[in-house]
Amino acid sequence: MLFAGSPAPASDSPDAASPRPLLVVHGDRLGRADPAAVVRPLKLIIQIPCYNEERTLAQALGDLPDQIDGIDSIETLIINDGSEDRTIAVARRCGVDHVVDLGGNRGLAVAWAAGMEAALAQGADVIVNTDGDNQYVGPDVAKLVEPILRGEAQMVIGARSFERIEHFSWLKKRLQRLGSWVVTKFAGVRVPDATSGFRAYTRDAALWLTLTSDFTHTIETIIRAARRGLSIRSVPIEVNAKLRESRLIRSTPRYVLRQGVEILRVFTMVRPLKVFTLAALVPLLLGSGGCVRFLWYYLDGQGGGHVQSVVLSAMLIIVGFVVGMIGLSADMIAANRRLLEDSLYRLRKLEHDGLSARPGDQPVQSRADR
Repeated sequence: MLFAGSPAPASDSPDAASPRPLLVVHGDRLGRADPAAVVRPLKLIIQIPCYNEERTLAQALGDLPDQIDGIDSIETLIINDGSEDRTIAVARRCGVDHVVDLGGNRGLAVAWAAGMEAALAQGADVIVNTDGDNQYVGPDVAKLVEPILRGEAQMVIGARSFERIEHFSWLKKRLQRLGSWVVTKFAGVRVPDATSGFRAYTRDAALWLTLTSDFTHTIETIIRAARRGLSIRSVPIEVNAKLRESRLIRSTPRYVLRQGVEILRVFTMVRPLKVFTLAALVPLLLGSGGCVRFLWYYLDGQGGGHVQSVVLSAMLIIVGFVVGMIGLSADMIAANRRLLEDSLYRLRKLEHDGLSARPGDQPVQSRADR
């Protein structure tokens, strides 16, 4: 259920003859356009998924900026993920603009996705996601949206300096760096802090991104955005002192395992042929090596005692061939998935933007670069 506040009043349009280019916040790609294009106020919505954040939410909300250069209006949106305390009461007392109640504990990934949908429905041009435990520094929201306002990025990730976080153990710092390096290799985009939940998205990027994970949004959105060719940037941010234990990381080994499985699962969905080809090469090479070994002994007159090698090699080659065929099938399924994602993007764009989103319309722009 969504409780929405009143929309911010529209401001006057600037002079259409302004010589400076304006930031395009709608359209297939973020870019620059003719200064004579249509202009309207640029809205930022800051969403906060919450699960029992009664003690920390007021501090997190109070730290958020009231205004940012280039942004016409800033609104806050709380996603209540089945909180059993007074999280909603605190949110309303602090004057949040929108509240989404999931009706039960659905997990961070579902809460994030629900918040994105609600922000789009409320007309957000830029969406920032942060945490309710006051981990991230509120004024750093301006750092996140700056590359978007300059037209340099469609998705911006706040990168923490792990070495400066005192409550991170030595092992956790090393694991964070390793995980970010792995995501960088899989996604093909440099991401210094892959698990950071402090992020900004353009409206168009939000329309593109869909989740299949029920654990967290951090890894999957990076890989999917990179696969879609969305422009991703990272900016350095600060963190506040630790106020409570993480509810997502209850056991480091279990968390590492789940994130590893998540990376492999998402990459297999977006690049199945590459994954299955690499998987097929192992039994194919082993099987081929066994055949070569048998031929060596056979030509030396000792082939009679190595028939088992031929049987094992044949089995390995068959397994490799089957895995390769599965990869081809998965690649065709992935192609259909991309077509479905294109259709879903157009449907969501039509649903949230209405007739103004028709191809060929003038792009809607902000006054950020006037």
